[in-house]
Amino acid sequence: MPHDHSDHDHPHSLLPPDPALRVKALETILTQKGLIDPAALDEIIDTYENKIGPKNGAHVVARAWSDPDFKAALLENADPVLAEMGYYGRQGEHMVVVENTESVHNVIVCTLCSCYPWPLLGIPPGWYKSDAYRARAVREPRKVLAEFGVTLHKEQAVRVWDSTAEVRYLVLPKRPEGTDDMDEAALTALVTRDSMIGCGLAARP
Repeated sequence: MPHDHSDHDHPHSLLPPDPALRVKALETILTQKGLIDPAALDEIIDTYENKIGPKNGAHVVARAWSDPDFKAALLENADPVLAEMGYYGRQGEHMVVVENTESVHNVIVCTLCSCYPWPLLGIPPGWYKSDAYRARAVREPRKVLAEFGVTLHKEQAVRVWDSTAEVRYLVLPKRPEGTDDMDEAALTALVTRDSMIGCGLAARP
């Protein structure tokens, strides 16, 4: 017997088209059904936005800039190194750290959805989850980087890494010039979220 797949059969058809409004509508529905606690949800969001944010990743990068042995271990096998620092857990499994150099610039994207190392970088930015970024970062990475204000010299290759549920990536950005006398805490302040995705550079002192 044929089944009518008209829009009114699906609850999601009643949600507004704007992503932010859709999220709020879903939150309201789930709250009304007693499936989520808004206070607990707010605490989780605050933790990832402000307490984790990109701060954990920045700490890792600054330590790698300061400690050659740590850097070598991080690049060889990131998981045990990050676990020892306490940066592990859901959405942070099977991490690979890739280093930007004079010859190679790395960019991270998730072409299927928005896989992202939450324990290191917190909540992914909206643009990272957008269809435009996910498609264009692969097809025309130099143009995308230019739109973020990152201009590379012609000899510098761009390597795009596709993050998945099985493997997530973190970019180790180049250490800025003029930072030789800075300690780890000061270096941490120079590491931006975008630089650890590859769509930005570390800040200059």
